[in-house]
Amino acid sequence: MTDTNSGWDGRGAGGTGGTRASGAIPGPGPDTAAERCAGGKPRGRRVAAASLVALAALATGCEPGTAEGAQDVPPVRATQAAAPTPSPFLTAPAPSAEGAKPSTAPPPSPSASTPAPAPTTARPAPEPSTAPPPRVLMRTGSESERVRELQARLRQIGHFGRNPTGYYGSVTADSVRSFQAKRRLPLTGSTDAVTWQRLLAMTWVPTAAELDPPTERPVAAPDERCLKGRVLCISKKSRTLAWMNDGKVVSAMDVRFGSEYTPTREGVFEVFWKSRDHVSTLYDTPMPYALFFSGGQAVHYSADFAANGYGGASHGCVNVRDKKKVAALFDQVKNGDKVVVSW
Repeated sequence: MTDTNSGWDGRGAGGTGGTRASGAIPGPGPDTAAERCAGGKPRGRRVAAASLVALAALATGCEPGTAEGAQDVPPVRATQAAAPTPSPFLTAPAPSAEGAKPSTAPPPSPSASTPAPAPTTARPAPEPSTAPPPRVLMRTGSESERVRELQARLRQIGHFGRNPTGYYGSVTADSVRSFQAKRRLPLTGSTDAVTWQRLLAMTWVPTAAELDPPTERPVAAPDERCLKGRVLCISKKSRTLAWMNDGKVVSAMDVRFGSEYTPTREGVFEVFWKSRDHVSTLYDTPMPYALFFSGGQAVHYSADFAANGYGGASHGCVNVRDKKKVAALFDQVKNGDKVVVSW
């Protein structure tokens, strides 16, 4: 007798050939794990019921069990946050889910993406010196016997090409700067303590003739009008002045004259006025130790001549650049003494 409640009609799962009695509780059929492994086929209703159970478990966050025969892969929780990807510079890459072996290639070198800083060759800046600068003993505008000695010493070693005057002008400053350059000293043009000591070590004490040489140029043969009496004998040819007494030279000094537009007058004159601290009312310039002999023209000391030499000219006067000599001359000459200006 055939069992009409077995649910098997000979056509497989989901068949419609057989029926169960109304209200009957379905009994266990061949849809078991063992039967599935053996090749049995579950009924359609049982498959649907199993799917509902699995969905309900996932909805509540439960972890489903591992089915028999499934691959040995750790399950992933539905609510587990994805872990951050590790940096390739810190750890090796993790194995893949398929169990493949990690790559044996070394991680990329940091220098491939970020260039290493080039080694610096800059030297640290030197710290500013805290030592005080050497004390300045003489500078442009100074006027003294010490300046005369400086000029005489510079002349001994070829840095000063004229007679000492005792006045520190641009020519003296250039000579000092030349000396400093050769000794690798700061090129200030001023004579500080270091420059002075170096100069003293290389030179000797100047003689009287070195400190007060007669003139830079040889004194010309005196004009015949200069051979009698007290005469200021001035030669434009030799650019010298000789203070003479009865044909004998008492003192001599370098002089310069006016330009072609303001020439110094030639002839025989007399000193008619002496002015020790004279200042020109026409040009507003100092004319110390002035000995006037023709109108506004006079023999006097010139700081410009002492500083710049023959590079300049006067406005017609006879300039003397040695202050010491013209000061002595001023004290000796009297009003009425003869003045001869010749070529």
